[in-house]
Amino acid sequence: MSQPTGRTIVLDVWCDLQCPDCHRAEGDLAALRARFGDALEIRRRHFPLPRHTHAYAAAQAAEEAYAQGRGEEYCAALLARTGELGERGEPVLAEVARELGLDAEEIETALIDGRHLLAVDADEAEGRAIGVTGTPTYVIGGRRLDGGRSQEGLRERIEEIAASLLAQGSGLDR
Repeated sequence: MSQPTGRTIVLDVWCDLQCPDCHRAEGDLAALRARFGDALEIRRRHFPLPRHTHAYAAAQAAEEAYAQGRGEEYCAALLARTGELGERGEPVLAEVARELGLDAEEIETALIDGRHLLAVDADEAEGRAIGVTGTPTYVIGGRRLDGGRSQEGLRERIEEIAASLLAQGSGLDR
């Protein structure tokens, strides 16, 4: 793990919770967390793709899971079931919530009342504004890295950028 510098850098991950590529990227995110610890804040951002018919509802459900304090766990569990979400649809959202001990009825209610629509729409609009077209897409240090076509070498590139940013923050690269 990198030495603490007292500085935190942010990695935004534009994600579609029905996307198999986003599921495959979970291993890279775990490796980045292990290497950088608290020095790297990984923020999952919503970018539901039109071809994934349940991704928009999944993003809203994830926002409710965050409101209940277990958003990251919910996202990871849901991504592990992308195929099932595609086949069975929204009932999977409540099932995953129940399995994690979340209030599944509140997640279902949130999908009806739309309380998280603005958060999902804001993420998607910001993604479009910066040129996100597919998922996963990463933004770190002002650099956008597109994993929608291929994830090969992306983790290593993110590690290089993160290490450089942290070194700059600690005075090692000056």
